Amino acid sequence: MKRMMSVALFLLTVCSGVPQASAQGEEPTVYVIQKGDTLWGLSDKFFRDPGFWPNLWSRNQQFTNPHFIFPGQRLKFYPDRVEIEADIKKEDDKSASEASKASAPIVSEAIEESIPEKTFLVSGSEGFLQSNGSLPAGFIISTYQNRQMVGEDDIVYTDIGQTSKAKVGDRFSIYKKLDAVSHPITNLILGYLVIPLGTLQLTELEERVSKAIVTKSYMEISAGSFLMPYREKTRNIPLKAAEIDLTGYIVETQTGNKAIASGDVAFLDLGKSNGLAVGNLLYVVRDITPDQRFMDVPVKRFPSEVIGAMVIVDSGETTSTALVVKSIDTIYRGDRVEMRKSIK
Repeated sequence: MKRMMSVALFLLTVCSGVPQASAQGEEPTVYVIQKGDTLWGLSDKFFRDPGFWPNLWSRNQQFTNPHFIFPGQRLKFYPDRVEIEADIKKEDDKSASEASKASAPIVSEAIEESIPEKTFLVSGSEGFLQSNGSLPAGFIISTYQNRQMVGEDDIVYTDIGQTSKAKVGDRFSIYKKLDAVSHPITNLILGYLVIPLGTLQLTELEERVSKAIVTKSYMEISAGSFLMPYREKTRNIPLKAAEIDLTGYIVETQTGNKAIASGDVAFLDLGKSNGLAVGNLLYVVRDITPDQRFMDVPVKRFPSEVIGAMVIVDSGETTSTALVVKSIDTIYRGDRVEMRKSIK
């Protein structure tokens, strides 16, 4: 996968108290950025903490663009810092580059191997936002002996039959629709929060109905639960390079809590129609309000503060489900998220 490492985040790892790249007094180690390198992989290789990167980026006001390095550029690792070496490949700056190289300290040989991509394991219990226009594959219309709640190995009946081109053995995921979710900024209804309940398999078919057995249950299942084509519950999500710049908002959380942190699930107002894809990495950002009392000249805004990062684990047409993979401050419903196109 061709993906640009976010150097603004990674550079700050040095200042955090994590293991240092070289001992005090040694010459710097040089690393040449390769196609396929990732922030996670390099952070893990040099500092043994692949998930530490956002913490330090947010504390350093020098770097505001996390996507300004590219394959072939060189990083210098010092005991107390990391520096970006000047671009020595531009033909029109050849003489200046030669002078810079002549005066630069002797460094160890550049590391040329590419670092493996980072993946995230998701449980399948994250849920999603169902838009008003999307239709389920079917519903559980009754349970065995009209029980109010059923679970694993129980019998249920669905409205999926032969007219739906279903076959004995077909599997479906079972979901429950909860409350409507409104946008925190516009107050428009985006859809309904949906949570997974389990899975079932069709055992007997009639023209318009079928009998099925519940093969897995994560929560209690009742008549009225809706069905979608089966998807493996646990799966690995690899990071995917961004193809477009996007800005959106956290519109809801899985738990319903206003505040979330690392490991929690959130829902965004961005989806496939916006160019978002499963595996994309987004930063959670927050604007800083200047205190005009200490300024001679009015300042309208400061650079946004990065407070976390999240990976898209499921994407619908207009909404998506995201896993918070790093938080350095409390993340709230209504916080802004940003994705920046990777430089190839």
